[in-house]
Amino acid sequence: MTWVTSLKQLLTGQPARTGGPAQTCWPGLVEHYRPWLPVGGSTPIITLLEGNTPLLRAPALEKRIGRGVRVFLKVDGLNPTGSFKDRGMTMAISKAKEAGATAVICASTGNTSAAAAAYARRGGLRAFAVIPDGYVAKGKLAQALLYGADVLAIQGNFDQALAITQDLAERYPVILVNSINPYRLQGQKTAAFEVVDALGDAPDWLCIPMGNAGNISAYWMGFQEYRKAGLSRKLPLMCGFQASGSAPLVLGSPVANPATIATAIRIGNPANWGKALEVRQESGGRFASVSDGDILAAYQVLATEEGVFCEPASAASVAGMLKHATAIPTEAQVVCVLTGNGLKDPTTALENNQANLYRDLAPEVDVVAQVMGL
Repeated sequence: MTWVTSLKQLLTGQPARTGGPAQTCWPGLVEHYRPWLPVGGSTPIITLLEGNTPLLRAPALEKRIGRGVRVFLKVDGLNPTGSFKDRGMTMAISKAKEAGATAVICASTGNTSAAAAAYARRGGLRAFAVIPDGYVAKGKLAQALLYGADVLAIQGNFDQALAITQDLAERYPVILVNSINPYRLQGQKTAAFEVVDALGDAPDWLCIPMGNAGNISAYWMGFQEYRKAGLSRKLPLMCGFQASGSAPLVLGSPVANPATIATAIRIGNPANWGKALEVRQESGGRFASVSDGDILAAYQVLATEEGVFCEPASAASVAGMLKHATAIPTEAQVVCVLTGNGLKDPTTALENNQANLYRDLAPEVDVVAQVMGL
């Protein structure tokens, strides 16, 4: 019995089935959703068994909102390299391998480089990552380096890094695996499939962080495909949230020097700008910004009240939902996408928490008990 089946039983009250064949292990998202993806019999599937991430009920957030609203967290930080990027990278690297590529390249604020490196090396390809020097969280940089990527840190921002990688991919034999690669979004749309598979229908609201805006575009693609096939009865209102210091889609113009503690969405000129605007229009959705303070507050609430440790950019979806809670219909179902694991950015966690850390204590029971207030 899969977690999807278990959640359906929890929501519907249907009893679990017993007997029958032994449980089949999760094969990875490409194999599980193969009819929905542009792969053929000769496509070499490069996988780390990504996908099938939890859709977690969030009772503490529901209590804050009230009015019978049900909130779920799509915890995509539990993918193999710790972010949703794995969904797109299994497709991008598989298709690159099929095309005979020997090397791939990406621009990255961290998560893309980690995923690209892991999947490329598993597929026997070289991986190159161009990053903005000093603006990639240590956990992400450590991953890319350990997986074996060649990391090129430039004195510039993500948008400049992306321009460089696009030029390189056009002029040299290396395939670009950022979200402008169409296979990336094909893989990432499977997260929407999983949401519908778990809930039995699309949610009323889908709240998601926006950086390069590929993920909101991919989710919308997935919801539309399931709706067209009759596997859901409705489409969600898509709500994209950006950090206020890096909110080009909210402002309506590029941001030359984006700034936010949420480095994963520190992007001033999203590559998927046009696609994102189409999502907002077609879904009747909304784009809005949240401050770094809002993001950190949601980040701490998720950890201390829901037991979920996500990276700061992920918390933008929850910060946005809470900021616009009065607009959520009574008894609506809301899904907040948590894009990355908290261990990606340990520095932010160490510098932004409300816990007590007692140091230099004598190794004695009475001393420890006294500090504990016992």
